[in-house]
Amino acid sequence: MAETAEKESVQERLDTLHEALSKPDLIAIREILQDLHPAEIALLLESLPTDQRNLLWEQVDPSVDGDILLHVNDNLRATLIDEMESHELVAAAGTLDLDDLADLLPEMPEDVIAELLQGMDDQHRERLESVRHYDEKSAGGLMNVDTITIRADISLDVVLRYLRRLGQLPENTDNLMVVNREGIYLGLLPLTMLLTHSPDDRVEGLMLNPNDGILATTPAQEVATLFEHRDLISAPVIDEAGKLLGRITIDDVVDVIRERADHDFMGMAGLTEEEDIFAPIVASSRRRAVWLGINLLTALLASWVIGLFDATIEQLVALAVLMPIVASMGGIAGSQTLTLVIRAQALGQISSSNARQLLRKEIGVGLLNGIIWAIVLAVVAGVWFQSHPLGIVIGAAIMVNLFVAALAGATIPLMLKKLGADPALAGSVVLTTVTDVIGFFAFLGLAALFLV
Repeated sequence: MAETAEKESVQERLDTLHEALSKPDLIAIREILQDLHPAEIALLLESLPTDQRNLLWEQVDPSVDGDILLHVNDNLRATLIDEMESHELVAAAGTLDLDDLADLLPEMPEDVIAELLQGMDDQHRERLESVRHYDEKSAGGLMNVDTITIRADISLDVVLRYLRRLGQLPENTDNLMVVNREGIYLGLLPLTMLLTHSPDDRVEGLMLNPNDGILATTPAQEVATLFEHRDLISAPVIDEAGKLLGRITIDDVVDVIRERADHDFMGMAGLTEEEDIFAPIVASSRRRAVWLGINLLTALLASWVIGLFDATIEQLVALAVLMPIVASMGGIAGSQTLTLVIRAQALGQISSSNARQLLRKEIGVGLLNGIIWAIVLAVVAGVWFQSHPLGIVIGAAIMVNLFVAALAGATIPLMLKKLGADPALAGSVVLTTVTDVIGFFAFLGLAALFLV
């Protein structure tokens, strides 16, 4: 219900904006924007055609430009950055936290990067470089260097006085990071400890160290899994020597999870998660043409297999009627296994130790479903075309194709990952080719042997 209400809210805002932009009513547009979070403005920008998008962007408060640039998709961000003046980009970047600035900086023009770095003090420049050093899809790329650290040999009273002098805490702070004089991570002091223990208690007697810090080189997807399994709000990031570099917070992890879900969903159609729905026609056509070309090649391969049995089909028209059923059943069965395995890979549930057991299980499922639906289709085809031999042939073909579909659905993602390819992007194309070719070959081959 909440999700539906949110969708309706976005649609209502979009309709209101469309009406204001069509006039155009600049006062109404600014009033709408004032009540919106930068992420909501970013969503609306992505939902508008180019002309209305440009008009809306001109009415946005410059103080939130940086946050909006972070939330829009890559294609739209590049377009907006190209259209902004250097001083506007510098001002927008100046409103961002260092970890967010590190994500945005690679897309900035060189002169803007130079001006930003020149305007920083040595401490901030060093912190920014420490984040930029790591891949954005790693723990180091996700981390925020704005972290409160304390020593283990001080009392809670000293910690409380230190926090009062700071005046405010970084967002999503649930723990203080405990380090030694060399900056080596030692453990965590939950903020609740400050409220529930005596001010005379020392940090070293209360700090928690249930798990080591997260290595900066840890892939972002593994970080998301750790947050899920341990119900974390924040976590320390360390280097190989154990030195504290920063922390990762739950809001960054939510972004990772959403991006991964978008990637898997869009990848099944050969698109990227950053696809702009209002991108120029030529650009969109060019990106999709590659995927269509790949699918054409696989379709030609399946057609070639059918062509090998053209004489058989001419003698028995029923084969042409039943062929799509064989291919469709194999495709669906294979997709079920493929989706299951890709999800398990994303969650880190598959390794060399259990891959064979998974393969045996999926083959068993394929064989059992093959037997069930082979019997059903054999009866249906036999009654439909008044031919029991035809029913037996399509039943046998279904059994073969569902077995192969299960085998392919389980092995294709494993092989693609081993080769360094993305199973979510390439798996469905390879699977469709296998199930179509094997399905047509098994059905038409058996028909040629026993029916003609």
